[in-house]
Amino acid sequence: MYKYEVNSSFRWHSSASPEAEVAAITLPPAEPDSDIQQLEEQHNSSEINASHIASKTPSEQQLEYILSNLLKYGVLIASSVVLLGGILYLIHHGSEPATYQIFHGEPSEFRSPNGVINAVLSGSRRGIIQLGLLLLIATPILRVIISLLAFTIKRELTYIVVTMLVLASLTYSLVGAYF
Repeated sequence: MYKYEVNSSFRWHSSASPEAEVAAITLPPAEPDSDIQQLEEQHNSSEINASHIASKTPSEQQLEYILSNLLKYGVLIASSVVLLGGILYLIHHGSEPATYQIFHGEPSEFRSPNGVINAVLSGSRRGIIQLGLLLLIATPILRVIISLLAFTIKRELTYIVVTMLVLASLTYSLVGAYF
């Protein structure tokens, strides 16, 4: 066991004599070292100019609102469909033993969007899961398409070209597997 003792008789002694002179030197104000310090000085002195504050037009705010809701609700709907399909699948096939010795690839009916829709209409639980995954893949593609339409309406050529390249890349990644 350790024992600690505290010495409370510690005193601070200064070696300076009372006759010593004290000199004060004033330095010129230094230039701010960083942009953060400049911003703090501007904020503290209330010199922020209203022209520096970027504002969005109502159409830009509406587009941003539409796209954010599309992504949010698209993911929620896709997740709900996958969850529903997974629950239904486990209700009917949850007690079956898994056979990992033999690889069973994806059935041909689930390899195309038409096959997935036909499987869902016929009541396939795996088809419901695949439909949820298709919805999840379609959500960002739909976002790119809506962005392309908005940029086309605004006639912003640079954004149109970039968005078309993104859409072409997405399309090729989906369709390229079939060819």
